[in-house]
Amino acid sequence: MALAIPANWMPKVRMDRIILHWTAGGHKANSVDRKHYHVIFNDDGTPVRGNRSIADNVPPLKSYAAHTRGSNSYSIGLSVACMAGAKEGGTYGPAPMTRAQFEATCRAAALLCQRYGIPVTPKTVLWHAEVQGTLGIPQAGKWDATVLPFEPKVRGAKAVGDYTRDVIRAFMAGEK
Repeated sequence: MALAIPANWMPKVRMDRIILHWTAGGHKANSVDRKHYHVIFNDDGTPVRGNRSIADNVPPLKSYAAHTRGSNSYSIGLSVACMAGAKEGGTYGPAPMTRAQFEATCRAAALLCQRYGIPVTPKTVLWHAEVQGTLGIPQAGKWDATVLPFEPKVRGAKAVGDYTRDVIRAFMAGEK
């Protein structure tokens, strides 16, 4: 598999989970995005490195990428720069998630799963919207992602999560 993110962005540490997000901003990663996520994907799928190393999310947590309430330890935060002004159940806003972003994120997740030995399951590779229901950790109404603008028939946290995990597995198997 071609490197979706540079090898030097993947330190040799223990990681147990990948949590996927959208920034709720525009199509380009900004300084706020870089504070919260390890890698952010611009509209064309280009990866942008966050301010914090993946290694910073190994306990004891001091300065780290705070991407998911109560779930940052041993967790990698990947995000798609998109969905500014989006409304749940309504509009996708002026910066909807692109297929290029989604596929780049899935390719990176596949690479990270291989690098860190993370199995692709609903408890180990999930969207922020799945955290509360799957892991039982309250998340204050996060809905990233319960929709994929380029696949409008895929709706709901579980459906989007299952679809995403299938794409990640396909990248891992060399099918994409």
